[in-house]
Amino acid sequence: MKKLYLSRTDRKLGGILGGIAEYLELDSTIVRLIFVVVAIITAVLPATFIYLVAWIIMPSKPFEPPKHA
Repeated sequence: MKKLYLSRTDRKLGGILGGIAEYLELDSTIVRLIFVVVAIITAVLPATFIYLVAWIIMPSKPFEPPKHA
């Protein structure tokens, strides 16, 4: 079962868009571009508010120790 987490590796600010990209199995650049377009269309404030709320609500991805063969 997949869960939505903040990304530990693909982050520019909070790891939210990287986590969404990992969850949806998309390139994070595409997710970021979609976010920027939505932010421009909605006059930036609603998208920024949603980003901040997601940053507070989304859990960090648990640490996974390296797997040895």
